[in-house]
Amino acid sequence: MDLVHPLDGLDARPWFSFSHAYGSAEDIPDLLRALTGVDADAADEALSELYGRLLHQGTVYAASAEAVPFLAGIAAAGHRTPDILALLGGMAESEDEYGVAPGRVRAAVADRLPLLLPLLASPEPELRRIAAWAVSHTRATGIALPALRSRWNQEAETSTRAEVLAGIARLDPQNGATVAATVLDPDQPAEVRLAAVFASLDARAPWTELMHSTMLSLLPADSLPSDLDPERDEPLTAVVEALLNRGRHMERKAAFALVDAALHDARAEVRAEGLRAADRACMLSRSAPRRLVWNLRAAAVDEESVVAMSSLLGRLGSVAAPAADILAPLAGRHPGHDDDHADRALAALVRVAPAQSAPLLAAGLGRRPRALDAASGFRSPEDSPFPYSGELLDAVRNRLAQLETLSGNEAWQLTNLLAGWGAEAAQALPELCAALPYFPGPAAHALAAVAADCAPGDRARAVTSLRVVAAEQGGLPAAKALHDLDGDVASLLRCLEQDLRRGPGPLREAATMAAALGSRAAVLVPALREALDAADGDTTPALDTDTALAEALWRVTGDAEGVVAALDSVFARAEQNPWSRWAVVRAARTTALLGPAGRPLVARLEAALDNPVQAPAVVLALTAVAEPSSQDRSVLADAALRSAEQDADPAGACDALEALGPGALTGDHVRRLVALADSDARVLRSGVDDRIIRRDEALRIRVRTLSTAHAAPAAP
Repeated sequence: MDLVHPLDGLDARPWFSFSHAYGSAEDIPDLLRALTGVDADAADEALSELYGRLLHQGTVYAASAEAVPFLAGIAAAGHRTPDILALLGGMAESEDEYGVAPGRVRAAVADRLPLLLPLLASPEPELRRIAAWAVSHTRATGIALPALRSRWNQEAETSTRAEVLAGIARLDPQNGATVAATVLDPDQPAEVRLAAVFASLDARAPWTELMHSTMLSLLPADSLPSDLDPERDEPLTAVVEALLNRGRHMERKAAFALVDAALHDARAEVRAEGLRAADRACMLSRSAPRRLVWNLRAAAVDEESVVAMSSLLGRLGSVAAPAADILAPLAGRHPGHDDDHADRALAALVRVAPAQSAPLLAAGLGRRPRALDAASGFRSPEDSPFPYSGELLDAVRNRLAQLETLSGNEAWQLTNLLAGWGAEAAQALPELCAALPYFPGPAAHALAAVAADCAPGDRARAVTSLRVVAAEQGGLPAAKALHDLDGDVASLLRCLEQDLRRGPGPLREAATMAAALGSRAAVLVPALREALDAADGDTTPALDTDTALAEALWRVTGDAEGVVAALDSVFARAEQNPWSRWAVVRAARTTALLGPAGRPLVARLEAALDNPVQAPAVVLALTAVAEPSSQDRSVLADAALRSAEQDADPAGACDALEALGPGALTGDHVRRLVALADSDARVLRSGVDDRIIRRDEALRIRVRTLSTAHAAPAAP
């Protein structure tokens, strides 16, 4: 392997036939040459470009594997060696592979270990450290492990020693745990002891009192971890997560004990680390909120700590009620002035103790945007409405009377609050009517919700205001509200036809509303067909729009032929877009509406069944459209259940299992459902942070109901 000429053979490779994140790899040779040049700025730019092309957001490509030999040669020849080692290690680490055989990039790096391993003996400690990290990611245990063990016996520099131990544990966890056991003593450097704790966890070694005391002795620990391991940049949180993920009672107790100790520490920086660990624990463990809430309350020793934990307390909702009294004083401070800390505390109190928060929100309305957002459900429309408060209603009316002062999302937030109260907000109808010309979207929605169950006179006044705005401004919101209140379909149809012919922007919403009208939207059929005939592109928005148009045609006409063709096109185009999984979900759910008329799409559905995100919707569709005798219902149940277990589409999985019925589930399926309902680990772990806990608790109730309904009757 030639170190003198690391670019030999570069131009002999058919780079145009390889691809990277941005297409053809024809540009890679010039970038590699720039790395070896004398122009430092050009080399910096080339390195950045290579990262973006060969390791784009952690993904590797065919061109990545092809570039490895040249990158390794450049590094070994002394050009930008630490930077290129980091790039090679990142490519070896990646399991997100696109357009390249699984493991091929990693194997390419491993093949260059004879060039890279000598760098472990570099006189530069930083270079030795990065080399240890990079070579360990090749998973080439037979070659790399002896080299790292040898380096461990010689290495004296603390950070490098810690990285070498991490590399040994990465290649051979049991070997790493054995080495780690020798360096847990308090006289060892903190970075090495932290690496030893992680090595023990990676080997799933029993969590001992020594590990517990070691971890606590390292706090505050945020400055200790390697910059090469960003997933563990908050060590206490990473340790707590690792223990909770073991799924056993004793490790769960150990995790909570670490959090408790940190939250009760006299040092503010340690309490801050404890709070972040508590936050992660509550996102992972169903028992954590009730177990930790009193310790969180105890850690609220000053204003800064109350503000820091307010987001978590808000996500815990009513479970955090014991902490309401630490939020209330700050939440009620300075209601007549902008006060971000008070706003954060009040936003949490809205979730934790809504009734207690209502008068405080009323007093500060207009100056508490976070709290108003939490109360209105503007970003969480699936939330239950905020409890009615006459005091808050008066404040909302006063705020709406000052339309010129409203800013940002405030119009939506105020009107959503009123819409949630329905007829209880009838006193605000004058303000809503006055706001309608200025904020037609939010005001029309609220008028329809509030006036729907009001006295006839109030309802008539709302309809009159909507007719005026609809006549003067047009627009879909007023027309839809008119339809909802008095059944006026003519105005709505005119607006929908305009939007259907206007172009891509409003198409999907217009199609959805047309579908809701059913046969009453028959006049829109030509516009719907014209929009569908213009369908093009495989982006998710384009596919979703076409699905909405197809559904509208089905609901309006009941004519399956054109609808089946349109959905078939959506499925076909989705195969060209790796990010189109949710577009397939929506197309499958629309297919389910067709019943047996959708049978020509069965092959498309079956081809999508293996994807966990798509599986629940596909199961629903197959249950509705396929010949019953052609489907193994227990196989379909298994696909839906796997989707829930993998947090792909748990809610959709429940829909699918309900549609399949009890006869589709085996005893093993029922046991797995029970495990989903009763395990301490949350099923939902992804999504918007402030909704995960609430949605997981709702899912738990639903899964428990399902498992009970599907359980075999007990023997007499």
